Amino acid sequence: MQLKRVVVTGLGALTPIGNNIEEYWTALVNGVSGAAPITHFDATKFKTRFACEIKNFNVNDFIHRKESRRMDRFTQYAMVASDEAIADSELNLDEINKLRVGVIWGAGIGGLETFQNEVLNYAAGDGSPRFNPFFIPKMIADIAPGNISIKNGFMGPNYTTVSACASSANAMIDALNYIRLGQCDVIITGGSEAAVTIAGMGGFNSMHALSTRNESPETASRPFDAQRDGFVLGEGAGAIVLEEYEHAKARGAHIYAEVIGGGMSSDAHHMTAPHPEGIGVIAVMKNCLENSGIQPEDVDHINTHGTSTPLGDVAELKAISNVFGEHAKNININSTKSMTGHLLGAAGAIESIASILAMKHGIVPPTINHSNSDENINSDLNLTLNKAQKRDIKVAMSNTFGFGGHNACVAFRKID
Repeated sequence: MQLKRVVVTGLGALTPIGNNIEEYWTALVNGVSGAAPITHFDATKFKTRFACEIKNFNVNDFIHRKESRRMDRFTQYAMVASDEAIADSELNLDEINKLRVGVIWGAGIGGLETFQNEVLNYAAGDGSPRFNPFFIPKMIADIAPGNISIKNGFMGPNYTTVSACASSANAMIDALNYIRLGQCDVIITGGSEAAVTIAGMGGFNSMHALSTRNESPETASRPFDAQRDGFVLGEGAGAIVLEEYEHAKARGAHIYAEVIGGGMSSDAHHMTAPHPEGIGVIAVMKNCLENSGIQPEDVDHINTHGTSTPLGDVAELKAISNVFGEHAKNININSTKSMTGHLLGAAGAIESIASILAMKHGIVPPTINHSNSDENINSDLNLTLNKAQKRDIKVAMSNTFGFGGHNACVAFRKID
């Protein structure tokens, strides 16, 4: 069976450094940090009192108040980003066959704030089970793609992938395969997360996963730096319109890039820690290369998972050196989490968008906040430190890994 080609025809973003694609890209290139003191709740007593929150955002500028009140923030973010991506794609919703348009979305946690608030309200009451009738529909992780399809009438495959921080990358790979196999013409994919909450911050703090650089939050996310001390929690959404190539060509769509493959693997090692030798990460990148039909030397750019954790950064870079050998030093490697923080289930989507835009503009965004070299990291690697670098990118890869040992990697190719 001849697999169909799949291309990107629309992008949408709602991030801690920009509330649309244009703002997001400008901030990326200029090395803007999205980290700041938490405003969603009083974090005075928390070990970590900062995060990468969405800024200057009023949901009712985008969604009617009645509707927005029935959505957790992770769904609100999904709706705003997907609206931008669909508009960017210039799909004619009155003419396309909506039975062949799907929504496959990623969320690692879903409606955490809704769950938290309902339980707190119950605990503060008299013991009577007075729960909001929208509690369950707001909280469940699959409600974001459900709402996107309901708004637009898309009747193809509709579900959420949940694989912790690899969730939206898994969603993209599923979407890629549905279109490759001829089962859909278009799929809206991506991911969203809104875990900057009392429960989210408290839970990650208790694991010692978060940076506690409270005196300088804007420099706290520092992937590959010797003094990194954990990740910075982020929130937001990234949306990508994937489309069968001939379908896109026939309607004269603008094409950002081709999605040429994806790989998945499992560490099968530990609940939260990466394998120290990066065995699962080696496997996922090799799987992605094979699935894409390319060689290691074809790759120009890798947006790493790069969370700014002591173990994870070293393991991932060791894996890159293993897979790419001598060619590794010719690759522009970066971590945009140094600016956005870690968007958990939305990370794969928002970082894939960064790679797609890097390919389009011929610029690799920097890994900011790097001051001290880590002796455990190969100094020959080009980590695109502190300043964006011009680069003609023909092939880019994006890595995402999640608690539970879930690994996903997606590859994109420039279409001239």
